[in-house]
Amino acid sequence: MGLDSGLIDELLKGRSTVEDIAGENGLLRQLTKAIIERALRAELTTHLGCEKHTVEGRGSGNSRNGASRKRLKGDFGTVEIEVPRDREASFEPQLVPKGETRWHGFDDKILSLYARGMTTREIQGHLEEMYRVEVSPALISNVTEAVMEEVKAWQSRPLDAVYPIVYLDAPVVKMRVDGRVENRAVYVAIGIGMAGNKEVLGLWTSANEGAKFWLQVLAELRNRGIQDIFIACVDGLKGFPQAIETVFPKTTVQLCIVHMVRASLNCVNWKQRVEVAADLKAIYRAATEAEAEQKLKDFSEKWDGKYPSISALWRRNWLGIVPFFQFPPEIRKIVYTTNAIESLNMSLRKAIKTRGAFPTEDAALKVMYLALRNLAAKWHAVQGWREALNHFALLWEARFPQQRA
Repeated sequence: MGLDSGLIDELLKGRSTVEDIAGENGLLRQLTKAIIERALRAELTTHLGCEKHTVEGRGSGNSRNGASRKRLKGDFGTVEIEVPRDREASFEPQLVPKGETRWHGFDDKILSLYARGMTTREIQGHLEEMYRVEVSPALISNVTEAVMEEVKAWQSRPLDAVYPIVYLDAPVVKMRVDGRVENRAVYVAIGIGMAGNKEVLGLWTSANEGAKFWLQVLAELRNRGIQDIFIACVDGLKGFPQAIETVFPKTTVQLCIVHMVRASLNCVNWKQRVEVAADLKAIYRAATEAEAEQKLKDFSEKWDGKYPSISALWRRNWLGIVPFFQFPPEIRKIVYTTNAIESLNMSLRKAIKTRGAFPTEDAALKVMYLALRNLAAKWHAVQGWREALNHFALLWEARFPQQRA
């Protein structure tokens, strides 16, 4: 139901500037204060069971007892409100609970800014500039620190028994360790479940990426309930396939095509990148492994004069590139597009690019977790999954005949 136009005109009478309406002492803030206080008085009426100055309240043993002042922070800025009291001090407001000085959603505003890579000081300045709210760095730190409990619970949650595809990657993040800034690897695992939904399985940090640490990560995933992974997409880290085979011996290890293409284009003149990328696509989108080999030869003949290192890179990693040719086209496409890992990496880069270095490992994990949470909320089921699921269902039945899906 909209406000009556006559009432609006009356409220706006004599107010002709933005400051009059949305300023520090403007109409919107006055209305916010009035509405909150009226709602609190209504709560107290419900608590006491009678209106003010009514006969029903006499001799009840409890009554209204003035009000206390409180400064409330929110998207509307800071307003000073009067919270009504009762003589027995038994009134517990629900709208603005005792001890609460921040409006519902205000903490979410802080976390949203933190997830976008803003530092504590930057968040403080932004809130003051946009909402005219003075917030201490300690308050912001307390709000973001509360996220760590959520991170710990998320990191130890049970996982599905089977993930048809899992992407494993380790972007590098700068962190301060023992007084000096170091590059630290953040291990990320993304799984695609049997329903085709993408899910970040966990985040881990280490001094650098290594197969030995990946072995610990995989063992933890197994301990959290994963019994099998059908395809694991990884980068070219030495010893990685062996680490996966140790924990999940039946898993097909597939070298991540996105990593291969990115590494190949690093040495290519920007004017020729589109053409080189198109010729590389002809290799990994070939119908058969034999055709892919022929396309690699064609690529070599065309580009070795300028970029001999590219075909050498693909030949050197050929055994890790070709495993996905054993699967039908709909599964190959999901593997070689790797949109999941690419969108994830882009989101993480946006969150960390504004920071020189994170002060602690926990600070990095908080930002990356919040960025991933925002990203995961936008994820949909993998396109073309219905066709791929038929193949994965057969694999499930073959490997777990006693647990047929």
